[in-house]
Amino acid sequence: MVQPNRIWGDRCSKADIVINQGPTSPLPNGIPTYTVEIMNVCATGGDISGIHVSCGWFSSARLINPRLFKRLRYNDCLVNDGKPLINGHTISFQYANTFAYPLSISSVVC
Repeated sequence: MVQPNRIWGDRCSKADIVINQGPTSPLPNGIPTYTVEIMNVCATGGDISGIHVSCGWFSSARLINPRLFKRLRYNDCLVNDGKPLINGHTISFQYANTFAYPLSISSVVC
């Protein structure tokens, strides 16, 4: 994890949103599943909204609540319907696909 280089009083940045994902039990039909956690770890306590993730052609055989995570267009997924992710909180969901998508934060609003 890259630590942001902050001066006293600086606001949060996209480096303060951390994505972890790992494999979980496959669906009954054998499709692999993955659990994703998106966390706000801002040290200054700021809420971060407008979180966009680089996600390629993200799709899932398991329904994901679109208010939590949805693909808007190629390589642009929106987290938490654009609403603030409160400092210290985590959004978690599972998706099912034959491979894990590389997910990374592309932009945020602080």
